[in-house]
Amino acid sequence: MVAMSARPNQESAAPQAETTSPHRAGFACFVGRPNAGKSTLTNALVGQKVAITSNRPQTTRHTVRGIVHRDDAQLILVDTPGLHKPRTLLGERLNDVVRTTWAEVDVIGFCLPADQKLGPGDKYIVKELAGIKKTPKIAIITKTDLVESKALAEQLLAVSALADELGFEWAEIIPVSAVKEEQGAGSGPSGKGKGRGRSDDGRGAGQVALLADLIAPLLPVSPPLYPEGDLTDEPEMVMVAELIREAALEGVRDELPHSIAVVVEEMLPRTDRPADKPLLDIHANVYIERPSQKGIIIGPKGQRLKDVGTKSRKHIEALLGTPVFLDLHVKVAKDWQRDPKQLRKLGF
Repeated sequence: MVAMSARPNQESAAPQAETTSPHRAGFACFVGRPNAGKSTLTNALVGQKVAITSNRPQTTRHTVRGIVHRDDAQLILVDTPGLHKPRTLLGERLNDVVRTTWAEVDVIGFCLPADQKLGPGDKYIVKELAGIKKTPKIAIITKTDLVESKALAEQLLAVSALADELGFEWAEIIPVSAVKEEQGAGSGPSGKGKGRGRSDDGRGAGQVALLADLIAPLLPVSPPLYPEGDLTDEPEMVMVAELIREAALEGVRDELPHSIAVVVEEMLPRTDRPADKPLLDIHANVYIERPSQKGIIIGPKGQRLKDVGTKSRKHIEALLGTPVFLDLHVKVAKDWQRDPKQLRKLGF
């Protein structure tokens, strides 16, 4: 007897029609208290630095759009300033930017640090999000590399319970580490929302990829909105100014956490250079609020300002792909955070 195979002959099997999901594209914003890890998460998803980061609250001062290109979708990520109780006109305008962004995006990601208890500020933001009925909302527990699995599980349950209390449902709940491999994040809570534990490879990077997988299906069906290869729609001069401000914040976080603003006045190719040795001249002003702060920024014998130039130039050259000569000057814009005229001059 000849044994017959149960598997159909490949040649005689009827060909199956290929099914492809429609391409999606749209905007997702990350919101949360200041210093909740929004900018770090944006950079991790894009795969390149498009938003400056600092351990000081309120580092982000405007919306930064990072673009993630996938075969099935294009995610335009909007990193917003942290929503906070404003103490200056600048603070009020930053909060206005956040609320305007919420009304314009397709998905909202609420970022809650794993190492900080759910507080009044978080509850205030989530209460506002609950009023946005049609936009899907994802709860993202950030900085999971800083806590043990028990504390992470408690945070996941807390954010799920908060949505229950306010009468809405998270589209997803996911723990993420954007900076370090996770050693086991555990699974999410049951009940409202879909809790997501760690990915198969157990890495923070995998969780970042999983977050993109969760956002993509929530976006509208659309062709790509930006050309392949674009990572941000931020003007180069704005990004250069932000990189300078990030470097300036490093040395003076305690003395001048919010008093620094940077404006790039011009970026011009050096005309007398051979084609194979280009040089870009960048002239920028670092603004502070009082004359007494000038010495803090400049430092003894100008060393601190020199360090700012050295550190920021490396990032600027990586961003622009060309050697740079960076000319920095420190100027006083008196009480600019509270002065409407100065705020307009500085781009707020």
